[in-house]
Amino acid sequence: MVKIVTSTIIDAPVEAVWEVVRDFNGHDRWHPAVADSVMERGAPTDKVGGVRRFHLADGSELREQLLALDDAEMTMSYCLLDTPVPLLNYVAHCRLLPVTDGDMTFWHWESRFDTPKGRETELKTTVTNDIYLAGMNAVRAYVGERGS
Repeated sequence: MVKIVTSTIIDAPVEAVWEVVRDFNGHDRWHPAVADSVMERGAPTDKVGGVRRFHLADGSELREQLLALDDAEMTMSYCLLDTPVPLLNYVAHCRLLPVTDGDMTFWHWESRFDTPKGRETELKTTVTNDIYLAGMNAVRAYVGERGS
């Protein structure tokens, strides 16, 4: 099993960052890898159990399900249902925390998944760089860090 833990600090209030991250179907507005996204069956974006179907920039289609969303704790969990990338049993968790020294946001994003034998390093690197770090940097730009 592969485990990824990524974190960053964003120079913006935690409430502003949470407003972006908690929108389970809003990642097509800020993530550079996501071309379009729709909630299946018209489900609300904050309904646990809701499924988003989206396309990556290369045309690949993925489906993910919202497993948990907690506004008080600023946490969310989701899993991959369908993907052309062999990330098996993929479950991810995001948590935002306030950094009170400067009114900033600490963002922790982690996942665990299985891969075909021999592809662990490749897929860990891809998810870390192309999904997590690219997404964190995109949210940073989207909310507009102070002083930038």
